[in-house]
Amino acid sequence: MPAKIPATVVTGFLGAGKTTLIRHMLANAEGKRIALIINEFGDLGVDGDILKGCGDETCTEDDIMELSNGCICCTVADDFIPTMEALLARETPPDHIVIETSGLALPQPLVRAFNWPGISTKVTVDGVVTVVDGKAVTEGRFAHSVDAVDAQRKLDENLDHETPLSELFEDQVACADMLVVNKSDLLSPAEAEALTGKLKSEARAGVQVVSATQGALPVDVLLGQGIGAEADLDARSEVHHHHHHADDHPHDHDDHSHDHDHQQDHDHAHHHHHDHDHDAFTSFVVTLPEITDPAAFAAHVTSVIEAHDILRLKGFAAVAGKPMRLTLQAVGPRIDTYFDRPLGASEARETRLVVIGQAGLDQAAIDAALRA
Repeated sequence: MPAKIPATVVTGFLGAGKTTLIRHMLANAEGKRIALIINEFGDLGVDGDILKGCGDETCTEDDIMELSNGCICCTVADDFIPTMEALLARETPPDHIVIETSGLALPQPLVRAFNWPGISTKVTVDGVVTVVDGKAVTEGRFAHSVDAVDAQRKLDENLDHETPLSELFEDQVACADMLVVNKSDLLSPAEAEALTGKLKSEARAGVQVVSATQGALPVDVLLGQGIGAEADLDARSEVHHHHHHADDHPHDHDDHSHDHDHQQDHDHAHHHHHDHDHDAFTSFVVTLPEITDPAAFAAHVTSVIEAHDILRLKGFAAVAGKPMRLTLQAVGPRIDTYFDRPLGASEARETRLVVIGQAGLDQAAIDAALRA
């Protein structure tokens, strides 16, 4: 059976910056087919250039739109499960599913919906990413405009209108596997540090707080995309190596070296802000022998994640006496494991984990802890 498709829930109040985060993600999907499930197409506020094949006349509410970058976007039609089933039934299923929610209802029922029979075998919950408005929270509010959030809540009769927004905000923090503080450029370093400390104290153990400006987070941090792909594990010692420049034209390197350098300069300038984001994160690979007990190993990995500020961990393990390969993926303290395919005859019976975190991650300590 093929690997399961990871699904990430992105939650947070109106104005926190979810849409900006998602648009940045789509713009930097780099060929990954990301399926985005939103409540209404209007929520995305996308420019015409991201959308295609969907004129206003022809678009019905339950349509799935193709986006010009290979991603797809759909609305939660009558119910979440039919929407998911429609996505999974497509000829080319997505590489990753992202579900945007307003933060006005807990994502628990959504996460439970992944246990639905036709879905649980094909999809795995990657994690819940909560986006918070750093400026508003530092100023003692939960959203840039509390009135706008309340107005949005009043429009939905399925929501409970009694719970104070402060409690809904606490719930978002409590159910997050990763917290993204947006608008961090508006905070002083001291304010940012105080807010990070406060959020960490309110979140579950092992949940990391990352900062973003204009929602710009590398896609492999937000979605884990590209970490753990067998083909490039060896090539990736750092998340931000742009090693593809060198092998764009390996055969004509000599003849066109001048053009190639020029192209590289151009790319570098173009990616400048992008590189800067990537420098804030680091990743490395830990190779271990085969394991004996998947449940005990997952528990051990979880304890290492909680002790060492790991954002994401992803990889594959060989289990003694089992022909199948075990896939592991963790976001903060949430870990998911399942057997995905038989190990090939030529594959080493070992465990390879990619660890990703913010710059300054203690690689030696994490390596030692995972081996313990």
